[in-house]
Amino acid sequence: MIKEFNSQMAFASAVPADLNTSGVNMMNQSSETTTGAVFTQKNSNSRDVQSAVPAEQIAGAEATGNATNVNPAAGAAAQPAENKQAAFRKFWTWLNEDDTEDDGLTPEEREAKKRANRAGFAVLYRKELADHLSSKRFWAMFVLLFLVSVAALYGAVGALQQASLQAQAKSTSLGDFMFLKLFTTSGSNIYSFSTFLGFLGPVFGIMLGFDAINNEIAQGTLNRLAAQPIYRDTIINAKFLAGATIVFMTVFSLGGLLAGMGLLMSGINPAAEEWFRLIIFLFMAGVYISLWLAIAVLFSTTSRHAATSALISIALWLFLTMFFSFVATGIANLVYPSAGASAQSLIGNYRLNAGLNRISPFYLFSEVTSVLMNPNVRSLDIMSLVEYQNGAIASYLTLGQSLLQIWPHLVAMIAEALIGFAAAYISFMRKEIRA
Repeated sequence: MIKEFNSQMAFASAVPADLNTSGVNMMNQSSETTTGAVFTQKNSNSRDVQSAVPAEQIAGAEATGNATNVNPAAGAAAQPAENKQAAFRKFWTWLNEDDTEDDGLTPEEREAKKRANRAGFAVLYRKELADHLSSKRFWAMFVLLFLVSVAALYGAVGALQQASLQAQAKSTSLGDFMFLKLFTTSGSNIYSFSTFLGFLGPVFGIMLGFDAINNEIAQGTLNRLAAQPIYRDTIINAKFLAGATIVFMTVFSLGGLLAGMGLLMSGINPAAEEWFRLIIFLFMAGVYISLWLAIAVLFSTTSRHAATSALISIALWLFLTMFFSFVATGIANLVYPSAGASAQSLIGNYRLNAGLNRISPFYLFSEVTSVLMNPNVRSLDIMSLVEYQNGAIASYLTLGQSLLQIWPHLVAMIAEALIGFAAAYISFMRKEIRA
């Protein structure tokens, strides 16, 4: 019967295309009958017929829906794959669908609504900027930072002049990067500008954001803002962005004023690399203060009263700035006891202590300051101290090498700021403001 089927198939392939279609139909009916007979034999004697049936016939049978008779296991195995493909196609279709609510608007009207929202964001952003710049609280804090910075600069200039006289008496030089030392040198009775910025900068950020949301609720103006034709998250986005703008304006204003005063008072001619280092340092200071702004906005959304959010923010700042180092030291001493410990244990103690301290934004900013403003710092690890003790030759790092040292600190501070703002954003979007 198989030979008869093969001869019929050969005859069908030899028939010209322009012959009568009835002959072709007759041949197809004969082929279907023969195929059915072949599979009937396979069911009766599977082992013998399976080896005799060609692969082309099995493929034809699968195409006509008889694949389960040829190999049931293959069909069962292909079913989960088809289900996965169908699920993936369904997910891909859902992902590409327009998630815009069916509000009955045309695409042109919906685009006009988006433009109105962007215009509303710009108006609210300018309004928040104007509120900050006209606030007595802001100007009081700005004047305080300016006076403290000028006092720190005066102390640094006096310390550097005294050190220069001592160096001239010993016929030595003070070294390079003297311009950067104006911002990091402490006077006899006052801290340096970088120390003041690291300590008082968070207070400035907290002052800008501790009443961002709860004050609007207390005054009854938040529901009016939400009733405007803008998206709800526009309110908190504009408030945070306006506060961050004020932070960077203040930091760069103070840095520029002190740089100009330092040039006039000391007569130092700074190099281009010193200017770049100062600009990057001021940018890092802005990120550092914006981190505390995000934390203050977070507590402003979760607290009903502005005094509560201010107290929580200041308490967290004091803990992370002054007391967290004691906690990190205690944990490191528990894990790696220092009494009678080996050198490996001491190194582990130092690294664990430093790793835990880097949770604190103040510690991160202090390390950034030490690397950027002092190119002689080659590493933040304990092995750098060991190298100096063993007589390693001191040399300056280039700006690129210093940036390689501090880029993890920049990423960590930006991540902490984003986490704080994301928490504030989620809390605000879930908050009931209809009162």
